[in-house]
Amino acid sequence: MLSSGFADAPVSRSLVFGLVAASLIVSVTDVKHYFYIQVDSHLWRYHQFWRMLIYQFCYTNSSEVLFAAMMVYNLRIIERLWSPRKFASFVLLSYALTTLLTPIVLAIILRPISFNKINYLPAGLTPIIFAILAQYHASIPHIYKYRLATSSSPANAPFAGLTFSDKSYTYLIAAQLSLSQFPGSLLCAVVGWVVGYSWRNDVLPGAIAQWRVPGWMVGIEAEKRREGFEGLRRRLEGESTTAATTGADGRPGGDAGRRRTLGRQLLDQFRGAF
Repeated sequence: MLSSGFADAPVSRSLVFGLVAASLIVSVTDVKHYFYIQVDSHLWRYHQFWRMLIYQFCYTNSSEVLFAAMMVYNLRIIERLWSPRKFASFVLLSYALTTLLTPIVLAIILRPISFNKINYLPAGLTPIIFAILAQYHASIPHIYKYRLATSSSPANAPFAGLTFSDKSYTYLIAAQLSLSQFPGSLLCAVVGWVVGYSWRNDVLPGAIAQWRVPGWMVGIEAEKRREGFEGLRRRLEGESTTAATTGADGRPGGDAGRRRTLGRQLLDQFRGAF
């Protein structure tokens, strides 16, 4: 049975809460202008390359925050499929790659091709979300399909309409997110999708694809320690119960478990002789 909410998905929960909190703080403090990138002014003229490190930390409008939170919530199934440690490793790796690739593609390829018209890279977690979406597309099968007829037709005529599945809702939200600040948001989506599929198809170097975050970052060692203490407690409780019901000489009874005095031992010896 599929768990509801963020059960067994601590990394996805942290992503949603962190994204909403960061976007809210940025909006309240009126520092949105630090999180998007304009290649001409920010990178080439003022050399503000630090923007490449922070542009994925938040969104600058509420609709994108809503769609991004919905996407991460729908994609939490990937974390349950992989384990929190592998999922956190993939998210950090996707962040590192898209942080560099997206601004570089915009500045070196798209901007010259468009004669400096495409110059803006919006803020937001869109590249990482689409990297996870690539795993969702490849790993999660659809459960059902349904059709929407575009026109009425006779019963024996071939079907004319659109076919959807239960995954179409997720793709619809993703499309809205990728087109929210076109063309920059679409570039973020494409780069994230390419990074996700490159990781899945072993295009990236093996050392990068197999890297994992330390277990303590997702609470694995704490859980193992807790399980060890719980097993030790159950074992000690079992030994205490056995000691209470069985004496030191192996005979059942509460008195047999107590130590006997020397006089009691001599009395029992002579009693056995007669």
